Amino acid sequence: MRQGPKPLSAAAAPYLAAMIVVAVALSFGSCAGRVPSGKKTIVVTYSILGTLVQDLVGERFRVLVSIPEGLDLHEWEPSAKDIEAIDGADLVVENGLGLEGGLAKTLDQARKAGVKFFTASDHVLARTVGADEGIPPGDPYRAVGAQDPHLWTDPVTMQAIIDALAEEIDADFHVDLSTRRVDLDARLEALDAEIALKAANIPEEERRLVTGHESMGYFAQRYGFKIVGAVVPSLSTEAESSAPDLVELKKLIALDRVTVVFTELGENPKVAEVLAREAHVASVPLVTHSLPKGEDYFGFVRSLADAIVGALANNRNPPRPLS
Repeated sequence: MRQGPKPLSAAAAPYLAAMIVVAVALSFGSCAGRVPSGKKTIVVTYSILGTLVQDLVGERFRVLVSIPEGLDLHEWEPSAKDIEAIDGADLVVENGLGLEGGLAKTLDQARKAGVKFFTASDHVLARTVGADEGIPPGDPYRAVGAQDPHLWTDPVTMQAIIDALAEEIDADFHVDLSTRRVDLDARLEALDAEIALKAANIPEEERRLVTGHESMGYFAQRYGFKIVGAVVPSLSTEAESSAPDLVELKKLIALDRVTVVFTELGENPKVAEVLAREAHVASVPLVTHSLPKGEDYFGFVRSLADAIVGALANNRNPPRPLS
C-alpha cells in the first residue's frame, strides 16, 4: 500500500518556512517587500508600466513597483520603506508629465542623489489636450495644449517606450534584451490590431467618450474616439468638478448624442451617476489606472476596450430620422 509523505520534523520546519518566505519575496511585488538580491533592481512607479518592464527584462533584473495596486497614481505618497527602495534602486522607471504627483518630491531627491532614471514620456510624442475636448481654461491640468500623462492606454505608445528602455538598459548595464524586446514588440502590435478591430464594431459617429477625468486621450486618439468631456475636467484626479462644469458637460452629452458616462478611480462615482441620470444616459465603471486582478498589461487593455465597446454597443442611440 502506497504511503503518504512523512510528517515534517520539528527541526526541518523553520528551514522550510524560510525557503517559502524567500520564494515569495523574490516574486514581482511592491517596494515594501524588497529583500537583498544579487540582481540589479529596477523600481517602476506604477504597475501597468511595471508589468511591461517585467516582460522586457525577465529574470535579468529584480522589478519592484512603488504605487500599490488600486490606489490613485496622481495622489499616492510613499512610506519610508518605499523611499528607501527608490533611493537604493539601480534604475527608476517613471512615467513623467506630472503623473506621479505624490511621488514627485521623493523622485526628485533620488535623481539629485545620482539614481539612474528612465522617464517614459521623454521617449514619445506626448498627446496634448485639444480645443474640442470640453476642458475649460484655468489650472494647467485643464488648459488646452497641456501634455497628457496617461500614456498606457495606447499599446503603440507603450511599444516605443519599451524599445527605448531596452536600448538604455543595454547602454547602462550591458544587458542585451533584443530577443525579449522583439517578442514584446510583436505582442504589442498584435494587441493594437486586436483593439482596432474591436473599436471598428462601433460606428465612428458613436465613438464618443465622457470619462471620470481626462484619462482616455491616447486610447481615443489611437482608435478613433472623440473625447466629449469629463466629470472632472482635468488631466489630474486632484482637481474637482464644479456645478458650471457639470452643466456644460450635460449640454455636450446631449449635443454629441453621448450614451454612456464612464466612472473611474479617483473621482466620486455619485457625481457621475447623478450626471448620467439627469442626462438620461447609462453610467458604467471603467478601470483605467490599475491592473485587473491577475492580469498583465495585455489583459488590462483588452478589459478596457471590452468595457468601452460593450457599453457603447449596449446603449446605442436610436437612428436619426431621415430628413
